[in-house]
Amino acid sequence: MPRFRIGIIGCGSVAQIAHLPTLYQLVDLFEVTAICDVSDKVLAGVGAAWGVATRSRDYQDLLALDTVDAVLIANPNAYHAEAAIAALRAGKHVLVEKPMCMTLAENNAVIAAQASSGKIVQVGTMRRYAPAFIEACRIVQDMDGIRLARAHDIIGRNSLVIEPTSRVIPADDISESAGASLRQRQGELMQAAIGDAPPALTTAYNMLLGLSTHDTSAMREMLGMPKCVLHATQRQEGRALTAVFDYGDFVCLFSTGADNIPRYDTFLEVYGEERVVRVDYDTPFVRNLPITLRITESRDGVKMTESLTQPGWGDAFTEEWRAFHHSLVSGEPPKASPQDFRQDLLLYREMIQLMAQEAERPA
Repeated sequence: MPRFRIGIIGCGSVAQIAHLPTLYQLVDLFEVTAICDVSDKVLAGVGAAWGVATRSRDYQDLLALDTVDAVLIANPNAYHAEAAIAALRAGKHVLVEKPMCMTLAENNAVIAAQASSGKIVQVGTMRRYAPAFIEACRIVQDMDGIRLARAHDIIGRNSLVIEPTSRVIPADDISESAGASLRQRQGELMQAAIGDAPPALTTAYNMLLGLSTHDTSAMREMLGMPKCVLHATQRQEGRALTAVFDYGDFVCLFSTGADNIPRYDTFLEVYGEERVVRVDYDTPFVRNLPITLRITESRDGVKMTESLTQPGWGDAFTEEWRAFHHSLVSGEPPKASPQDFRQDLLLYREMIQLMAQEAERPA
């Protein structure tokens, strides 16, 4: 089995809690040979903890290494696309954390760079690789007469889970100029994505990119691309979002937001005439928590049965990396591709437009 050498660009919480332990677990498939971060403190701490000697503050230096076959891009969202394009031009395969990018123009540029390089690009929507979700998709494809679907994702702030369960080396040594550059870049991309939008819509768009990519991409894999967005709202200054997606014979009700309760209330549910299929997710910041499949059904309208399936112990990040390895070996494009991610951006653009129209209506 080929073993690929991985360079990590961005060593923050998701890299420390999820990706590095996963790559260590999959030591027969991957080896971390280099890391990159703008924080010297993070570089030193992560490098020492995981035995990675090759460390750099500039990802261009990492990309120049002949000891790196593929990169994980887990730096701030505003730099995902440029790092992915640079990696492809350097001849590296790419697994990029979601969101892959913030704008359609960036998305098009990544697609073009991938086509020129012939390398693999996979977007990190790891929930779609969970066995419970894959089994749910198989069942839903055979369902007749879908009545309704729901994509729901209300979570507590990540820090509520991370702080009591994990040790994360903080990047508290980053210069003010680096922070200012990031904020400027984020502002430029936000302007390009949604124009001169009020703060509530900026927050809403960041919420869609940061959390809802999981939900809408899974929804699309299970149900297909909706015909259009019938309705979209934001409340609480963009921190609570709802939408209705049109699937012709049925709609999918979408809701997402964040609060101060340390839990994940996250599921995708499909209602048919005789069967309800539901996938429940938990926080990704505690590894190997079960992602479960629940089926409720009645064949005769009298007797009702309910089954709860946990396909096995394991983590969605592990399955995501296994899928990436399969693509690297086989050359098959991943399902979570740049072209696939573009569909999420199109939905988000439509949702933001509807939210803006609602804001303009008289009270």
